Amino acid sequence: MASICFPPLNEANEDGLLFIGGEVTVENLITAYSRGIFPWPISLELPLTWFSPCPRGVLFCENLYLNKTTKKFLQRNSFSYTLNKQFDQVISGCAKHHEYYKNNQYGTWITPEMIQGYKDLHKKGHAYSLEVWNSNQELVGGIYGVNIHQFYSAESMFFKEPNASKFALISLINFLKKSNITFLDIQMLTETTESMGGTEISRDDFQKLLNKSIDRKSLPLQP
Repeated sequence: MASICFPPLNEANEDGLLFIGGEVTVENLITAYSRGIFPWPISLELPLTWFSPCPRGVLFCENLYLNKTTKKFLQRNSFSYTLNKQFDQVISGCAKHHEYYKNNQYGTWITPEMIQGYKDLHKKGHAYSLEVWNSNQELVGGIYGVNIHQFYSAESMFFKEPNASKFALISLINFLKKSNITFLDIQMLTETTESMGGTEISRDDFQKLLNKSIDRKSLPLQP
């Protein structure tokens, strides 16, 4: 399996598309994320596509915003979370969640190739999962992403009970805060992440944050 030699980031088009082709291998994923690039398939019939958008969506931990409704939910909820206990189940849950809501064969960029690639990356210690459990110790939500040293991305979330994915994101941000990590890469801003404090920055500013995070030593993933 050939390694990808990505072009300079400024060659990305206006949609952030930088490169077409290659495979979702551990080596390619680490190379990509270390440079601010991520895979995002647009079709099962077309070659794999890799993106580096500008602007870039990020959520600075200190800017996490919780409205009154969310604060009330947190005060009375019975959820708990773990880290890196059920990675396979979380990424499968995210794929099924998006397949259901998009209402087509896969309905998401989380294709079988992507699932296997991120599972392999997790085994190498560079992908994480945060699992959300209800009071009956049932897996009802979660989030997964990539981590390289002190860089963390959020790839996808899912929920089986209301607010479980929101609880996952809040729990992740609080974990990052405790670990002195300043931001979470969310790639592109969504309505949910914007409502919780997400913002957009330039590709150059993102690269500066990314480089600082990767240069720092890894921290153990512990709640």
